[in-house]
Amino acid sequence: MEYLILGFITGLSLILAIGAQNIFVIEQGLKKQYIFLVCFVCSVSDLILILLGIFLFHYFIQYFNSTIELIFNILLIIFLIYFIYSKIKSFNSKVSFNNEVQEISKFNIFLKTLGFTYLNPHVYSDTVFFLGNFSKNFILNQKILFGIGASIASFVFFFVIGYLSKYLSQYAQREKVWKIINIFIISFMSLLTIFVILETVN
Repeated sequence: MEYLILGFITGLSLILAIGAQNIFVIEQGLKKQYIFLVCFVCSVSDLILILLGIFLFHYFIQYFNSTIELIFNILLIIFLIYFIYSKIKSFNSKVSFNNEVQEISKFNIFLKTLGFTYLNPHVYSDTVFFLGNFSKNFILNQKILFGIGASIASFVFFFVIGYLSKYLSQYAQREKVWKIINIFIISFMSLLTIFVILETVN
């Protein structure tokens, strides 16, 4: 159960950042356009990429030697430090949402959602690389629970911001709220960084 919770908190920490994909989901919520479709595509895409990352690392771990594992750990530490640094930089960021409603077909929204998801390099770095790399030394059932936890976080997050975007957007643009969110993310990711560094040293 602890790996399920760890996966959920880790996945939520990664996804709790205002980016192009999240703003798109919030905009669709504000416009009341195909909210379920947009949230579902984003959530299922995260599920696929999370499991892909976890099981790619699970399959290839048998080919890792100590040098390759050290390189991956160093890359993971660099990624975490950069992620934390970007959160610190975004402390004073302000977000605005385009609330203009335009007629658009369901198919166009579907393609647009796929574009915001699969053409976003951060999606791959967060799901495939980070979650897969972080869980590479877990045993199989721990990986599965970790992946399920991270996937649940994606489903919860996307559907919440999609269907409650009108309410959430009143607060999402307030600087204090994003400072609190960033403090949580920075604190949790800092603990993960320390864990990975200790694991690498040992």
